[in-house]
Amino acid sequence: MHPDTTPGPVRPDTGMSDDEAAAEAQRIIADAYRPAPETPTAHRDDSPVPAYGSAPPVAQPGRPPMSQGATDASVLMLAGGATTAMIGGTASVLMYVSQFADPIVCAIVFGAPTALVLALGRLAKKAKPAPEIHQHYEGPVYQDRRTVHSRTTGVWAKTTNQH
Repeated sequence: MHPDTTPGPVRPDTGMSDDEAAAEAQRIIADAYRPAPETPTAHRDDSPVPAYGSAPPVAQPGRPPMSQGATDASVLMLAGGATTAMIGGTASVLMYVSQFADPIVCAIVFGAPTALVLALGRLAKKAKPAPEIHQHYEGPVYQDRRTVHSRTTGVWAKTTNQH
């Protein structure tokens, strides 16, 4: 046998000769640097979603399911609480910094805009457009378009209507 075809000594830890270990290392390195096969990273399912299914609804994480009115009230309460905290914090800082601020004056100064905003919000919520009225008549109709101006005066009310 030629010296280059004889296997080298067997390593006790791997059970391979040095030549076999070098060949295995070359194979592992070649496998590591081989280009990866084309694998899809995303999939889009364009099939139509059914309008309804047999699975029961499942509550999602976050706020529990509520009616629209309850959701609106909840958001309003959260906003009111945040507004109150900001106004109270501002009043506290003002009183601390000035070392002379009167709590009553601060309550009036900071409470008036809040009350005004809440009142305007309530008014805007209640405001609705006038309903459209459709009236249907049969036969001759007379419409009186006079305007009556009323004036009430005195401790004991006396109303005078003028045409």
